Amino acid sequence: MEYLFDTANIEAIKKYSELFPITGVTSNPSIIKLEGKVNFFQHFREIRQIIGLDKTLHIQVLAEDAEGMIAEANAILANVDDKVFIKIPTTPQGLKAMRLLKAKGVGITATAIYTKMQGLLAMEAGADFIAPYFNRMQNLDINPCEVITTFAQMIEQYHYPTKIVAASFKNMGQVNTAFECGAQAATLAPALLVDAFKMPSIQKAVDDFAADWEKIFGKVSIADLK
Repeated sequence: MEYLFDTANIEAIKKYSELFPITGVTSNPSIIKLEGKVNFFQHFREIRQIIGLDKTLHIQVLAEDAEGMIAEANAILANVDDKVFIKIPTTPQGLKAMRLLKAKGVGITATAIYTKMQGLLAMEAGADFIAPYFNRMQNLDINPCEVITTFAQMIEQYHYPTKIVAASFKNMGQVNTAFECGAQAATLAPALLVDAFKMPSIQKAVDDFAADWEKIFGKVSIADLK
């Protein structure tokens, strides 16, 4: 399983990447909007410095035609770094751009996936990652489990190198379900992971351990024992 942060907030990435074993960072124009009018390329270069080259960085294009997508992809690769995975919406023009960019060795993340057809065509177009929108599918009365399970079965059956990076989550229950259905990765806001550890029972267990230790050894750390 792989966890990625779905954010462009530099402070959150700095803070929470030290806590959680993430494998990358994803973004899109809506996420970037939350940060205001940033210096686009510099902002993502800073994110790369934080996460390093061993983790994946996914940046989305905005153009709707294949030629425009390719031009924007080239600008991202030239001004951030050539290891960036280019996020491309899975439309007919997007599929064309995926194939042309993949032929040049560019990493591709196919996004805005709601249907089996989109994901299967993106796999065939050479996408390294496909991003089905879990919560948004549920809101449209599309079964995300069925969609993700189909992708996982086709990847295994036909040996596609594609990974499923499920996206669009409102709670950790959805994230866990996506993994159970066969997603290899999930991208989510850091706050979802943080909130998952706010369960009172977790802190109570920690407090109980500390109280039991103190009854025997007092307020002393294991590191200070002689």
